[in-house]
Amino acid sequence: MKIAPTPRERRAAGRSEGLDVLVLDDDPGIAAVLQEMIAGFYTWGEVFAFSRPEEALAWCRGREAGVAIFVVDVFLNGTSGFFFLDSIEERFPAAHEDAIMICGRASEDVVDMCLASDVTYLLEKPVKPYALQLAVRTITSKYVKFAKRLLADPAFARSVARL
Repeated sequence: MKIAPTPRERRAAGRSEGLDVLVLDDDPGIAAVLQEMIAGFYTWGEVFAFSRPEEALAWCRGREAGVAIFVVDVFLNGTSGFFFLDSIEERFPAAHEDAIMICGRASEDVVDMCLASDVTYLLEKPVKPYALQLAVRTITSKYVKFAKRLLADPAFARSVARL
């Protein structure tokens, strides 16, 4: 008889039961603070923090395709947060739309990169807790509303299933 995996085993295998959040900042201290801030209010999934893009990329590639929320520093050592989002787009098609970019100092160029990449959230460091909470909860709300509509409207669910 096969025993179903525990939630911890599912998470370890990259199969969480919720909408997870990935935090990526090349400063480990900032990544940890952001993780702690989000974990303080976020109940719809797990919050994972990384300070090295290659570790975050491995985490993404080890998961089933789907959705997640991404809190990513614009400027990472040797690469950019936008390049990271491009790298995971095949596995997470809505990665850009579900991203919150953070940076030390926003500029017109950073805003233009966000707009060109379909990123709608940009926060400056030090990140204000309520601004971060609003951005994360707004992205979460999109998926919660969609799930409720799927459950409440069988015709809509059938049309989505045909896609």
